[in-house]
Amino acid sequence: MKDRFFQISAFFFFYFALIGVYVIFLPKILQNIGYTPAQIGIIFSIAPLMRFITPFFFLKIFALTTTVLHRALFTMFVTIFLFYTTIEDFYWFIVTNILYGISSGLVLPYIETYALEVLKKENYGRARLYGSLGFIFVALALARLLNDNHIPLHAIAVTILFSIVFAGMISTDHRHFSNKSPKTDTKFLLSKATALWISVFLMQVSFGAFYSFFTIYESEHGVALTTISYLWTFGVICEIVLFYYQARILHLPLLRIIRFTILITSVRWTLLFLFPENLAVIFISQSLHAFSFALYHTATLSYLSGIYHDKKLAAQFYYGIGFGLGGFFGSLIAGYVYGAYLFAVSAVIALLAFISLLFYDTKQQLQHRNQ
Repeated sequence: MKDRFFQISAFFFFYFALIGVYVIFLPKILQNIGYTPAQIGIIFSIAPLMRFITPFFFLKIFALTTTVLHRALFTMFVTIFLFYTTIEDFYWFIVTNILYGISSGLVLPYIETYALEVLKKENYGRARLYGSLGFIFVALALARLLNDNHIPLHAIAVTILFSIVFAGMISTDHRHFSNKSPKTDTKFLLSKATALWISVFLMQVSFGAFYSFFTIYESEHGVALTTISYLWTFGVICEIVLFYYQARILHLPLLRIIRFTILITSVRWTLLFLFPENLAVIFISQSLHAFSFALYHTATLSYLSGIYHDKKLAAQFYYGIGFGLGGFFGSLIAGYVYGAYLFAVSAVIALLAFISLLFYDTKQQLQHRNQ
């Protein structure tokens, strides 16, 4: 068990270090190269779109086997070279992000589902917090090195490589990974939880502005890039604390936790809209990342695992509809509305996610679960 905990934790560390480079530093690099805000929004919408499309192929056509995982890992390896060779060309860089989105979108749900099954939700957060540590590491390490556009590309290459290594090690657990088709969940219907899926989608749409433009938004309001890296780091530190202690909170009704975290997220974006130059308020806003990401993520993933028999496919759709389709539209919307009202729009979208969940019929979903 200790070996598996280490492998899972190491995977999370490098995978989310990769995400850190991607969302914190890549937008600024693209801006330096000459990409427009609309082009940056398009680039950051491509990978999420692929994450949305991919799960549908496994609903009826393909099976989520170990072979699929290994092919996804190989594709991630290929993107290491493509990031270097295509970044100067907008259209070829779209191709790179398509491949990156498909492969990374397949790998993470495999490991997330495995982690929840092996470690249970009580210990899942303690392994997952290493992903937050990886995110912090790159935020601090690269903040002073952006004069060279190649430094973040080197970081992307290293983090992809080690993510592949540890995911491959995890896949050797043949009790959980095999090339046999998993038992089909004949009742896997998105309509079992329509309002919940809509809420998941809208929640991640609201994050589009944050993931794609927070660094640029704050730098244009006079905040130094080094300070912005500290803001990213502080938010993730708060996330780590909650990941470590969240087991005590997760004994509460999960749906109630999900609603609370969405409402907190709307407040968070409102603060960024009203006080973009006030460092104290921005730090308060970043502290809410503990709820709007860490607690929301675990509560939602755990809840979906409870109402769907095919937990792996449920995780695929969680990432596909939320971080995929939601991230796609979130990045596009952020790219086209970028300006003073960017986070006001995000706050409204998060509020719509909360309102959608008010229509979720808990009793009906429990009936579906027991059928």
